[in-house]
Amino acid sequence: QVQLVESGGDSVQPGGSLRLSCAVSGDPYSRDLMAWFRQAPGKEREGVAAIYSRSLDTYYSKTVKGRFTISLDGAENTVYLQMNNLKPEDTAMYYCAARQRALGSVEWMLSAGTYNHWGQGTQVTVSS
Repeated sequence: QVQLVESGGDSVQPGGSLRLSCAVSGDPYSRDLMAWFRQAPGKEREGVAAIYSRSLDTYYSKTVKGRFTISLDGAENTVYLQMNNLKPEDTAMYYCAARQRALGSVEWMLSAGTYNHWGQGTQVTVSS
């Protein structure tokens, strides 16, 4: 079993930055691939970034590439999402997700159905 606890959500102005954290515990073989998703009201859950915990290879959606950075601190068992140049359309509940190791396309890695472990979410609001 894997436990994921997100934190760091807040309200910020457009152009601002936030860093989200996801504290991870449990079976390390069940959290080899980790990702951040977001879901705005009335919209589907959208994958924004993924990372393999061993190779630290990272993958991003086109909407956030160049603005968001996913990283993993193995010593602290924490996955981060650094978000810069935030826009109002980034407003959403952000979720951390994990699954055991598997290989697939970027589209597959950023698909909600790929993951079987989820956190409870943290709210990010971007507004002036």
